[in-house]
Amino acid sequence: MNGRRVVITGLGAVTPSGIGVPELWNAVVHGRSAITQLEGPGFDGLAVRIGGQVRGFDVSTVLDRSLAKRLSPVQHWAIAAADEALAQAGVDAAATGGGAGAAAAAGGGSGAVGALPWDAERVAVIAATGSGPIDAMQSATRVLDERGPRAVPLTLSIHGAPDSAAALLSQRYGIRGPAQGVSATCASGAVGLGDGLRRIRHGYADAVLVVGMEDCLNGVNLSSNANMRALAAGYEGAPETASRPFDRSRSGFVMSQGAAAILIESEEHALARGADVLAVLAGFGSASDAHHPTAPHPEGRGAAQAVRECLADAGVGPEAVDHINAHGTGTPAGDAAELLALEAALGEHARRTPISATKSSTGHLLGAGGVVEAIISVMSLRQRLLPPTLNLDDPEFDGWDFVAGNARSAAVSRVLSTSFGFGGHNGAVLIERP
Repeated sequence: MNGRRVVITGLGAVTPSGIGVPELWNAVVHGRSAITQLEGPGFDGLAVRIGGQVRGFDVSTVLDRSLAKRLSPVQHWAIAAADEALAQAGVDAAATGGGAGAAAAAGGGSGAVGALPWDAERVAVIAATGSGPIDAMQSATRVLDERGPRAVPLTLSIHGAPDSAAALLSQRYGIRGPAQGVSATCASGAVGLGDGLRRIRHGYADAVLVVGMEDCLNGVNLSSNANMRALAAGYEGAPETASRPFDRSRSGFVMSQGAAAILIESEEHALARGADVLAVLAGFGSASDAHHPTAPHPEGRGAAQAVRECLADAGVGPEAVDHINAHGTGTPAGDAAELLALEAALGEHARRTPISATKSSTGHLLGAGGVVEAIISVMSLRQRLLPPTLNLDDPEFDGWDFVAGNARSAAVSRVLSTSFGFGGHNGAVLIERP
């Protein structure tokens, strides 16, 4: 590890498990599943009709009506999560574009515009997503087919790209450093955190706002994944039991929607402004399987490389890892390959390390998953609790220390969070107690 130490000072989340980080953590640590029967138009007749839907979100607490109408729900959630993260970090940088802003997201007042506590040109925004506001493109395509080219909304060109949330957030907070999108399928969130870590560590920024966001709960994406036999099917009568990482009866992942945000900054700047340091973002590694469009490498080659690089980046050995928040989606091939990868990277220590697979509770938020699970990892360190893996009734893999059924008390110092995706994308981050 070279360069400046990077710390986490703010967290935010809008997920099926709840609105805000406290609700997310409460649901996960108490073993409450967010997976339900899907409600709303467009789900009738689909092969899979379960998932994790964001419920109870009030966009009026974040945006004024005119801007909210021009944006997709996934962008609403991303903005709300970012507001929460900044508010927790003590940053009075409320919306320049109207709305209740960060103060209201934290339960406070009107959110008047304030100054960033860093040079605005040395703050970056990274929007991590697999697909971005895909509903905007699908809607515009229907309009083109039904009403012709003159009816296609011009806002598609402005707000329809995967990186558009980064631009929206930079405008909202007056951030003048780089604003960009990062896309690496289900590893997008971890890769976004890694890019931010390196940007700060090597002196290109003093702070980075990383937001993971995804909303693929629509007929097209659900059908495509179902046709590929990647989704758990046949659980409409008991959707809360569908996500079953590492269980012998697992049959696929369960798709969820939502957004999450993490504010990272250099330790020197955080301490100088009196910020509460929640955790240290100590290391990052990434690699490609170079193997198959969807299947992981059968021996977890790329995943193991990402974990090894992550530990080397943090300057620690395998024994330093006290807990693993696994990618653990519940696909037969993916779970098996992940354990092989952990064993290859951590050696004998892998089987001694407690493993939680929190997608069993939240579902799989795809490109946002890495940020959501990094938040859960921070909370595990701070609350000294390892969240349970739900539905692990009959583990297929012997000799591993899965945290199953109930949360476990443990004063851990370092959590490894892994994220692997279609196309062979692999990412891993190491998070430490401050």
